[in-house]
Amino acid sequence: MDQSPAPAARWLGSPWGRGAAAAFAGAVPALTFPAPAWWWLAGFALVPWLLLVRSAPTARRAALDGWLGGAGFMLSVHHWLLPSLHVFILVLALLLGALWAPWGLLVRALLGGVPGAGRCAAALVLVPAGWLMVELVRSWQYLGGPWGLLGASQWQVPPALRLASIGGVWLVSLLIVAVNTALAELIAPPAARLPAVAGLLVCALGVTAAWCWAPLPRPAGTVRVAVVQPGFTGTPGARLARSEALTRTLAGRGVRLIVWGESSLSHDPADRPDLAARLAALSRRTGAELLVNVDAPHAGGPGIYKSAVLVGPDGLTGDRYSKMRLVPFGEYIPLRSVLGWATKVGKAAATDRVRGSHQVVMPVASAGGLRIGPLVCFETAFPDMSRHLARDGAQVLVAQSSTSTFQDSWAPQQHASLGALRAAETWRPMVHATLTGVSAVYGPRGERIGPQLGTDRSAAAVYDLPLAAGTSPYARFGDWAVYGAIGALVLWGAWAGLRAVSGRPARGRR
Repeated sequence: MDQSPAPAARWLGSPWGRGAAAAFAGAVPALTFPAPAWWWLAGFALVPWLLLVRSAPTARRAALDGWLGGAGFMLSVHHWLLPSLHVFILVLALLLGALWAPWGLLVRALLGGVPGAGRCAAALVLVPAGWLMVELVRSWQYLGGPWGLLGASQWQVPPALRLASIGGVWLVSLLIVAVNTALAELIAPPAARLPAVAGLLVCALGVTAAWCWAPLPRPAGTVRVAVVQPGFTGTPGARLARSEALTRTLAGRGVRLIVWGESSLSHDPADRPDLAARLAALSRRTGAELLVNVDAPHAGGPGIYKSAVLVGPDGLTGDRYSKMRLVPFGEYIPLRSVLGWATKVGKAAATDRVRGSHQVVMPVASAGGLRIGPLVCFETAFPDMSRHLARDGAQVLVAQSSTSTFQDSWAPQQHASLGALRAAETWRPMVHATLTGVSAVYGPRGERIGPQLGTDRSAAAVYDLPLAAGTSPYARFGDWAVYGAIGALVLWGAWAGLRAVSGRPARGRR
């Protein structure tokens, strides 16, 4: 009788084969994000990765499986950066993937071997908590920011948006990983199945309770806003001319705020009276104030800023917000003296942009004093920034973006989808305006308002934006889900340490 191992076992028995399997398993969750937007896949996308790490013969191999899986995930979620960063994207994926190595150790410690019911029950809390710690650390702006948080894949699922209003995108990520952990346990030995079923029931009941009883924002009227998306126009001068032409078509349509995309101006109107006069004339003609975006040096300070600038019928209102969180390598190079070579192998920033110092809430006189909170480009990926704007009194969140470099990739739709999460978290509608698409508008529950402007459009679109009153639980209580995850891991670590000191072996691991 042939006792040779099956092909799959031989493949996983090879270090190279197992490494490739880990990277592939880690890449699968990227399909839950736009453009594929297979949001339903999130419920079991992590199961192959969990099972692979669980079966690791040693702790070292589990850490390596976690690392390679994390690298696969980071590379797949950011694959559209490849034309800009070239080989450097592989380096970044491997560096950030290392954050999942401790998670791999945690998964094996809780699910490896023959886990008992207690260990499986603990895994339903601790494995999601460990994943959340990885998301939290990589959300640091100097490590690239929170692009591709697992919970953000559920941007078009109303129950998930309701959860986000309670605990932010972090709570949604926790729930997704908990469901995946429970499904992985169902495939484990019989002792794990009762906790797994109980965990799935708890997740289902939690989502149902949130949907039925979580508070909702109170309607507070509407305001008519417009987005101007010039599309590809060649030179900055041609882009400005097209934006002006589109803006003029909005005259007489009752619009109160017109939003242009990121880098819509290559000169600062504060330093160019002729440009300021042209913008003021547009404001008078349309009866709306303009929120434009400047990518240029500013007379008030050294270097190049990316700034949201409000313009009214009498010229500049004086309200200005300069981008605080810059895109690594895209807008500055960390440790340029060491990593400056990145400009030679890709399209990394030749000149570092200058950071703004604080967030700003701007009153729009043409909209009856409506208070808007501007964000620039990938700042919409940071939950804390929109939350702080909402707490500071912003009634509308306004994002100005440009993904022109990545026009034919998943990036424009991924970026636009973040607006739904930020709106749901804060109960504040979000206007996401871009130069070349995708532009989108979301209501205070994260629901889409009107049509999107795709990457093939050059147009001005008008939206009747619903406003909301009240403070969402997430805006009020903040990142409680993160603190809970940290607390669970600390308690487990203390318990494991006490058992190690007392010499008592862990149960259920054979």
